[in-house]
Amino acid sequence: MPAEWEDHARTWMMWPCREVVWPDMEATRRNYRDVAHAIRDFEPLTMVVRPEDRDGARNLLGSDIELMEHPIDDSWARDAGPNFLKNDKGELAGLAFEFNAWGGKYDPYDGDNEVAEAILDATGVKAFTSKLIAEGGGLSVDGEGTLITTESCFPNANRNPDWTRDQIEEELMNTLGVEKVIWLPGNVEETETDGHVDGVAGVAAPGVVLVQSNEDTDHYWRHIHDANVAALEGQADAKGREIKLIKMPDAWTLQTGVEGEEFCDSYVNFYICNGGVIMPHYGIREDGMVAEILQDAFPGRRISQVPIPDIAGGGGGIHCITQQEPVAG
Repeated sequence: MPAEWEDHARTWMMWPCREVVWPDMEATRRNYRDVAHAIRDFEPLTMVVRPEDRDGARNLLGSDIELMEHPIDDSWARDAGPNFLKNDKGELAGLAFEFNAWGGKYDPYDGDNEVAEAILDATGVKAFTSKLIAEGGGLSVDGEGTLITTESCFPNANRNPDWTRDQIEEELMNTLGVEKVIWLPGNVEETETDGHVDGVAGVAAPGVVLVQSNEDTDHYWRHIHDANVAALEGQADAKGREIKLIKMPDAWTLQTGVEGEEFCDSYVNFYICNGGVIMPHYGIREDGMVAEILQDAFPGRRISQVPIPDIAGGGGGIHCITQQEPVAG
């Protein structure tokens, strides 16, 4: 599985459609439009839409976003979409895990469980499948053999009750071509995804990891952040490099202080595209701080800030709603 910063042929997204997740569907779709257009400034983008939503999506998105019809149930391309792979000849393939809506939290999800293979069929690449129930938001790779994931997610009984952690690790290594899996505690108190790694930490470059951290003693997830940072400290990647940690704040001040809220306050949930980094804009002072951190971490890329109030209110961020397709070769 190539790193996210490698060249993309396109980005894939899925058009919002589950009413229970998005109380203001039109506002959410405008957020999706804004993210899609920010990405389209850097690379092609295809939006997967339900057939009945095609005309409305076309009217809102305009003509520069390609549409693909599929009977989807929800709108999280990172999790339901495929994880693209590349061999040493530069040939592309893709992996489709089983998908059960984050442990059966929403129903139906059969359309989303089929969308990864539908996308791979549309791209014309070989499709591999796995019986492991997993989501792309639970994976962060460096393209050089290292994968970071969380204890709170794939080993959760709501996904893979008959798999041991060792069996899950072996499956991830075999299907994604990685050589070392670094397990973080994750976040058992985050009830939407059960602590996806893309809300906690992300690989920015070989041997460099951006990790969510907050020094505020009043932060209700301070203990969660500290545990994940501690699990990364002193770690080496698959190539034996000691991992450098770059700590990032979050947008927790927008919360009301009630644990378990769906609101996604993670700045780590950004998306790397060709020549750019798309990050959330929350309208708080941390926006500027994070933009500077990301600019230092990704020299030569343009940092694009996009307001996502309705997406964040649905429990996810920009990384959650995007999935990269690498360039072949």
